[in-house]
Amino acid sequence: MVAGWGSLFLHSVRARTTFAIGAMALVFLIVIGVAFDFLIIDRVKAQAFHETQRVSTEWIAALEPGKVPESTSSDSVDLLQLVDSHGQVVAASKAAAGLPALSTVRPSVHDQSKDGTECFPQGGCVLFTASRVPPQTSSLLGYGEPLFVYAGMREPAILTSPALPVGTAAGVLVIAFLVAWTNWRFSTRVMCRAHAIRERMSEITVSDLSLRVPQPPGYDEFARLAFTVNQTLARLEDSVELQRRFASTTSHELRNPLAGLHAQLEEAVLYPDDVDPRETVRKAFSVTERLVAIVDDLLVLSRLRAGVPAALEPIDLGALIAQETATLAGGVPVHVHVDGEVVVWGNRIQLIRVLSNLLANARRHAGAVVEISAERVDGRAVVTVADDGLGIAPQDRERIFERFVRLDAARHREPGGSGLGLAISRDIAQAHDGTLLAEDAPRGARFVLRLPLMDAADVAVT
Repeated sequence: MVAGWGSLFLHSVRARTTFAIGAMALVFLIVIGVAFDFLIIDRVKAQAFHETQRVSTEWIAALEPGKVPESTSSDSVDLLQLVDSHGQVVAASKAAAGLPALSTVRPSVHDQSKDGTECFPQGGCVLFTASRVPPQTSSLLGYGEPLFVYAGMREPAILTSPALPVGTAAGVLVIAFLVAWTNWRFSTRVMCRAHAIRERMSEITVSDLSLRVPQPPGYDEFARLAFTVNQTLARLEDSVELQRRFASTTSHELRNPLAGLHAQLEEAVLYPDDVDPRETVRKAFSVTERLVAIVDDLLVLSRLRAGVPAALEPIDLGALIAQETATLAGGVPVHVHVDGEVVVWGNRIQLIRVLSNLLANARRHAGAVVEISAERVDGRAVVTVADDGLGIAPQDRERIFERFVRLDAARHREPGGSGLGLAISRDIAQAHDGTLLAEDAPRGARFVLRLPLMDAADVAVT
């Protein structure tokens, strides 16, 4: 049980902060309490010595030959003695009668009075002021030697009893406890928000990511933490949902060619006399090529989605477009329009793949011509690929960038495509801090790739 509480203390922020604040408050209050006690003691002594000095002065003024003043204006200062230079008591008040000299302290000629404290073996201490009697008064009293007056009072009870330190210690402990208790209550209210977030997080599982942590009002650290956690959960939910859809669509896309390949091979095995082996191998080879293409595209897509860094270099898009269109053979002609140097910072292989995908898609759907252009617009490189085909319906312009999405026209023209070309192209554009959109066109489809331009200074350096 003790070990359990110790572990709870070591791992509890609330307990550790409460202990730390309580300990600091205790140390601080002890210093304040000791200083307060010394201040009170010093104040009491100062008042006592002020009173003894005043009474001593009055008593000296009241001295007459052969007569001892009977009373003073102070009830507390009742120990009064007239002492000669040999320490003999010449005269004394009623309270000091029969007592030896209160002290051996002698004020000097230049220092007419001295304050002091004397403690006696029989118990008790006396606060006193020793004053030198003026020579004129000594002569008037009939003494030819220096005389001294001692005016004393018994030490006040506040200086002798333990009430002051005990009271101060009790006050320090009470205040330190109140500080620690207040911190405990405050931290409990604050940490309950963290406990609520922790408990809700423990309820969230991969099978159900729709739950969100409670978000406190305001804009403090816990509110921002809850907001960030909810944002992270939302992104995680979207990511898991994408992964599920991806797994579903991928298995569907792979199942069809694999089922066809399995059927062809099964037919060749079951009916060897009725099936041409060469034709079976040729069809199987075609199916495996499509499977390889799908797997390759999936690997490229996964690397892009994982943010795997690629080698970057300055690339002139105009030169890259000219290079790619020069390798095209047969099919729909491609017209190229390049407006000067259009240099971007990117990965050559990935940008070639984007251009290749866009050109292949445009030539596949074009009626008579494909146009590709590169220009600088508002500080960005803009590559446009347009064809004169049937175009894309507005409601499908975002859907075509999803994985394994092929419109009916695409399926008819290219039933063996992987359905990942445009998805890969958009991911490459986003990896280069750019965009790839299907935009309005007078006729056919129009794809626009926008990428950040390199600064002129960087281009000059390279």
